[in-house]
Amino acid sequence: MIINLKPLYISAATLLLFTLPGFAQDKDNLGTEVVNVVKPYTPEIGDAFKVKATPQLSDSVNTAKKKVTYGIFSVPVASTFTPAKGRAEEIEKIKPPKLYDNYATLGFGTYQSALAEFYTNFEIDRDRNFGIYLNHNSSQGGIEDVLLDDKFYDTNLNFNYTSRDRYVNWITDLELEHQLYNWYGIDELTRLATPQLINGIDPTHSFYGAGLTTTVDVQESFFDGATATVRYFGDSENSSEIRAIIEPKIEFPITDEKINLNFKADYVNGSFDRNYNNSQEINYSHLLVSGSPSLQILRDNLTLDMGVTVAVDLDTENSDTDFYFYPQVSASYRLADEYFTPYAGVEGGLKQNSYRDFVQQNPFVSPTLQNMAPTDEKYTAYLGVKGKLSNALSYNLRGSYGAQDNEAFFLNNPRYEDGAGNLGNQDYQYGNSYGVIFANARTTSFFGEINADVNSNFKLRLNAEYFSYDTDGIAEAWNRPDYKASLFGDYQISEQWYAGTTLFLMGERKDQTAITGPFISPNATTVTLDSYFDANAHLGYRFNEQLSVFARVNNILDNSYEKWLNTPVQGFQALLGATYKFDW
Repeated sequence: MIINLKPLYISAATLLLFTLPGFAQDKDNLGTEVVNVVKPYTPEIGDAFKVKATPQLSDSVNTAKKKVTYGIFSVPVASTFTPAKGRAEEIEKIKPPKLYDNYATLGFGTYQSALAEFYTNFEIDRDRNFGIYLNHNSSQGGIEDVLLDDKFYDTNLNFNYTSRDRYVNWITDLELEHQLYNWYGIDELTRLATPQLINGIDPTHSFYGAGLTTTVDVQESFFDGATATVRYFGDSENSSEIRAIIEPKIEFPITDEKINLNFKADYVNGSFDRNYNNSQEINYSHLLVSGSPSLQILRDNLTLDMGVTVAVDLDTENSDTDFYFYPQVSASYRLADEYFTPYAGVEGGLKQNSYRDFVQQNPFVSPTLQNMAPTDEKYTAYLGVKGKLSNALSYNLRGSYGAQDNEAFFLNNPRYEDGAGNLGNQDYQYGNSYGVIFANARTTSFFGEINADVNSNFKLRLNAEYFSYDTDGIAEAWNRPDYKASLFGDYQISEQWYAGTTLFLMGERKDQTAITGPFISPNATTVTLDSYFDANAHLGYRFNEQLSVFARVNNILDNSYEKWLNTPVQGFQALLGATYKFDW
């Protein structure tokens, strides 16, 4: 048996260590000591010894790696595949049309009608041009059941000069015009007269005119530009009229707003050789001067124009002066970008009336117009909405109400009788001419329009308007329709072929027939002119950039309607023509 003595030694030594001090204390008295600790104990962690040597693995299986060498041997392979060469995608280019400085149009059609147009432009230098424009439209007549000559001529010759500068552009136009119409719309009683009486009527009425207009546009200046016009107009019945208009425009930008100052001076002076019933001469003269300051405010989707017009009418013939004030306020706000924009406004103005303007509206007026005076358009209040239904379809809806004083209405002149059974002694006194009557009116209207730009080759516009009138002093709003509508379409069928159509629908109008004379009691009968529909179309073909031919057809349905009382229009009309463009 083996006994381990090492624990015994350790125990004996320990016992001896604890017993020896006891004996020493008893023998020697050490006393009391004071120990001052200068530095507190701060323990530290010593550095650990890390084994840095990689241990040796005594694996019984240890396989040595072998060196591997790789090699590539190219072997040709036969192939029939040939890749196609890449090329850029072609973009279809539209060849820009060549612009010619001159063109001529000539056409002939039914009713011995003729159409002629000519335009030429000369480039004086880089900034100056001179042009000449001639337009002629005529017909030798031949309307069914018309007893008098019904031919007409309408010719216009224009000379224009243009000068362009860095800051100022000048445009000057000299216009010469000649028109010929016939009072062929005699009433029913005259149609029953003797052939000698009818053959003795000369219904021809010619008009002559000349006008000079100058327009100046100024860039980078508070003076925006001005337009000045001087015009003479007369006829074969010794009537004459002179009109002069000056319109300067001034614009002041203030921060993001603009202040516009528009001025206008409109002077008309004219005379007629006689009255309708007697040989008393008629003279008229009016000078209208107006100023229209306005402020335009643009705020994101809001556009606001606020202004006022102050006008004065100087009636020099009667030595009378009148002052007028009109609102000029309009606003629009885009609620849904370009798709929905409501707008509203209140506007008014003083409108000059002239013999020439009445002739352009109704060529059958007589040269005996009385009480010529401007129209006081007191106000027109409107409310509407416009926008887009799609990128190709836009719309505009509007309702309005307005008041007009001294509004002009066309009214059929009465047949003249001298009381002895003899009819009129003037060629326009057989119920075949029109006069102008002035009265106060209030007009309510509702307007709607749709524009369709399907693409660059097809465009369509349709609009319609309804009217309601309330008049003072006259029984009806003479010759004003209760509604009207129109449709315009253009279609580029191909590069060579193009076509278009124009449709008109006019509502009923009121007119009257009457008899007048020194021994005739006043009497009048109201008549209703039927509504009418007029369809027109054209078709053209371009042989090349210079030569094209066209065909036009008017009144396709051959409706013998009356635009004016006792004055039927031409029936179905056709015209063929050609246009040639060229450079000198």
